[in-house]
Amino acid sequence: MRVTLNATKTRTALRSAARISLDMLLILLMTAAALWVLGWMWPVIWPIVIGLLLATLTWPMTRFLRRRGWPPALAASTVTLTFILGSLGTIALIAVPVAAQADELTAGVIDGIEQLRKWASGPPLNIGDDQVSQALDSAVARVQGSIGSILSATVSGVGAVANGVITAVLALFLMFFFLKDGPRFLPWLTRQLPGRLATDVPTVASRCWETLASFVRSQAFVGLLDAVFIGLGLWIVGVPLVLPLAVLTFVAAFVPIVGALFAGFVAVLIALVSNGPTDALIVLAIIVVVQQLEGNIFQPMLQSRSLGLHAAVVLLAVTLGGSLAGITGSLVAVPIAAMIAVIWNYLREQLSDPVEEPAPVATTDSA
Repeated sequence: MRVTLNATKTRTALRSAARISLDMLLILLMTAAALWVLGWMWPVIWPIVIGLLLATLTWPMTRFLRRRGWPPALAASTVTLTFILGSLGTIALIAVPVAAQADELTAGVIDGIEQLRKWASGPPLNIGDDQVSQALDSAVARVQGSIGSILSATVSGVGAVANGVITAVLALFLMFFFLKDGPRFLPWLTRQLPGRLATDVPTVASRCWETLASFVRSQAFVGLLDAVFIGLGLWIVGVPLVLPLAVLTFVAAFVPIVGALFAGFVAVLIALVSNGPTDALIVLAIIVVVQQLEGNIFQPMLQSRSLGLHAAVVLLAVTLGGSLAGITGSLVAVPIAAMIAVIWNYLREQLSDPVEEPAPVATTDSA
């Protein structure tokens, strides 16, 4: 039997598809406009983001002091100063031992370069001293020819460092104000919004704050795992400066990708100049194994549990954030994805029909 399409149903389906497409297009345009505004305001938004992350990290200590009767300003000031001193102490813990062994490390680097030159001069490379000299002369000539680009890159680097310092100072000030006045923000926001927004927006903001706190706690736990395992590996191999390197690994865990690479590079370099290439390769293997376990198992599992996101969603969010905005995108991708999930779940709660419970069945007693 020949089947023909119903004209009325076809027109209805096409109109529905066109209406849905138009709605999606409007949503995409609004999203693009919002992202453009965020990009334009990024010099202001980025310190706010860092301040919020620092505030969520230090809020438990502030809450403890406030519950003991400390005034909000005093509690926030104490926690902020403690955080600053702790950060400076961490830097000193890393820098002072390295500076104390600077002569040994320099001698080790020179010896390592000399060993590398001797190895390259033998089979199978058979690179002679004259070839090395020619390569160095060529490199020096190339550097001299590109001195202008080097100066411009240096100026850009100095500008980036200055912007980083300004951002850090703003973030610390904002962290203090978030710790001091944070609990008063939601009641104030409730009074400013009309109608149903006075209930919906504070509720979503409270849930997003809890999600952000879960993200910071899970990230700190992941950094602790990295520091413990890598520190144990360095201690077993016999690499010096184990404690500073473990602290550096913990701090670097809060900066995705680049933080792990930097901490691993420092550990391998110190192992190379102090223990030789064999131990350096062992340290490199330990760091690669720990980083693979952290990136593919520990971090997705912990963040998926604490944030309510699947491990695959966490991996995809980090990948997408890194491709769109580099290191910054990788840093904020997971909390942004978690907040989007919070907003989506709240919308589903509000748009869903209430579940009707079945009425109890009446029973009659038999005579």
